[in-house]
Amino acid sequence: MNIQARPLPVATAPLAPEVFEVEEEHHDAGAITTLGFWIYLMSDCILFASLFASFVVLRGATAGGPSGREIFNLPYVAVETSCLLVSSFTYGMAMISAESGKRAWVLRWLGLTLALGLAFMGLELHEFAKLISEGSGPDRSGFLSAFFTLVGTHGLHVTSGMVWMLVLMAHVLRNGLTEANRTRLMCLSLFWHFLDIVWIGVFTVVYLMGVA
Repeated sequence: MNIQARPLPVATAPLAPEVFEVEEEHHDAGAITTLGFWIYLMSDCILFASLFASFVVLRGATAGGPSGREIFNLPYVAVETSCLLVSSFTYGMAMISAESGKRAWVLRWLGLTLALGLAFMGLELHEFAKLISEGSGPDRSGFLSAFFTLVGTHGLHVTSGMVWMLVLMAHVLRNGLTEANRTRLMCLSLFWHFLDIVWIGVFTVVYLMGVA
């Protein structure tokens, strides 16, 4: 009698459904966070729209004080603008590095973005200090009150973005490019690019039209 040995069937354990559930939860949490941040940006759009409208209304209310043509230095503001616009490019490079999983390059690009943001804020604070020392502070006229409020609010947003960037750099350095950190990087990217768009509006409406 010939008895042929048959290979024993290999039991393959199916992937636990909990694995898929965890991945779906991370994906859903990231999508919900991003959506919520978009809603926040829309509320910020309303805030800046109100400040722009107030500035346009009060642009001619100089109360015998200086106008934009007398106090604005376009070459100086152009350097300030360049710092912020280049920082938008460097942050974009940080996001590309994050997609490639290159943590070291993410930190380098974020550091460069942070340095450009600090340069922008340094130039803006110097401009404010110069205007106040010359007697053109926010209490001088309605025009200057609207100017300091609009530009100052944007500056506060940039400062908040830099603090957020520092915290996020610490998270990436400690935990790497986790799914949560990628979501945080994306939200900060939306915020930073939004501030660039707002500043283009400030540069055009406040400075260019003010000098013209």
